[in-house]
Parts: sequence; C-alpha cells; structure tokens
Amino acid sequence: MRVGYARTSTSEQVFGLEAQARDLEKAEVEKLFVEQVSSNAVRPKLEAALEFVREGDALVVTRLDRLARSTTDLLRIIALLEQKSVGLRVLDFGGGGAIDTQSPSGRLLLTMFAAMAQFEMDLNRSRSAEGIAKAKLAGRYKGRAPTARRKFSQMAELKGEGLGASEIARRLGVSRASVYRVLRTESEPEAAQK
Repeated sequence: MRVGYARTSTSEQVFGLEAQARDLEKAEVEKLFVEQVSSNAVRPKLEAALEFVREGDALVVTRLDRLARSTTDLLRIIALLEQKSVGLRVLDFGGGGAIDTQSPSGRLLLTMFAAMAQFEMDLNRSRSAEGIAKAKLAGRYKGRAPTARRKFSQMAELKGEGLGASEIARRLGVSRASVYRVLRTESEPEAAQK
C-alpha cells in the first residue's frame, strides 16, 4: 500500500498543501495523512502515518523538507520505516527526479543527500558565527536592539497614570515580564544616584 504524507507550516499555505495532495494522488497513494504544522512542532499526522504503515508499504512524500526537519530526524524516520520493512518514496528529489529507498541505490542516495544538506547548514552556522565575532571585534555588530527597553519612557508614563503591568504590556505590544524587568532595571540607576 502507498501511504501519503503532506504538510505545510501554516494555514496560509493552502495552495501548497493542495498541490502536495494532488501530486500524491497522481502517485496513486491509497491513504493520505495531511497536516498544517511547523516541522519543529509535534507532528501528530506524521506519527499517525508512521504508526499506520505496515510491512511492504511505502510512505510517499512530495519533497524531503515536507517530511523531516534535519538529517537526524530523517535518519530516525528512515530507521523506523526500515524496522517495519516500509520504503520511503520522495517524488521530487531535486531536479524533478524521484527516489525510492526500497532500492539499495535509493537508500544510499537519500542518506548522502541528507548528510550533505546537514553539512551545508552547519557550515553556514559556522560562517555566520565567525562573521558576527569579527564584526563584534571591529565594533560594527551591536546585535538586535532591545525593543522593550526603548519604550521605558512610555512605560514610566503609563505607570505614573496608575496603569498595571498587564495593561501597559497590552498597550505597548510587549510582554508583561518585559514591563516588570524594564521598569525595575531602568529605575535602579535613578535610585542609586539618590
């Protein structure tokens, strides 16, 4: 049996979800699991699909990024599928070609591709960290400006009007904890001067 899995990150991506469902139907999936959730969140429909598949089945997805969030996640899914004697079929494996892990060459290619993608992500993280460190040394990197701290004068004014932290947070678009923190830390220098 071919079991399909389709996913988009947000409900705004309706057309992407419809396109995946259409492509999976063309691939003759008999059962389809669909969800709209970030890959970093719990994916109940994916877990249901992994639970549903049986020996000899194939899990079919349109692209790898619809299935796994990282190489580690992909390898975990592949190991689970192999344990159940279930194949993985990716319809669009870059350049339009499909890949099927029910063949030895398909398994090898998928594992190599996932490892290369992870390697590239790690390299980019490393390059970014080096660039930030260099910019900091040169005094050109300040980081993100703290949003709540810039609103101290507005916070103090609203506090002076007798408003509570929750109302101040709502009006200024910051968290209540930020209101408490900013009012406390920005008021401490004034208290120290007295």
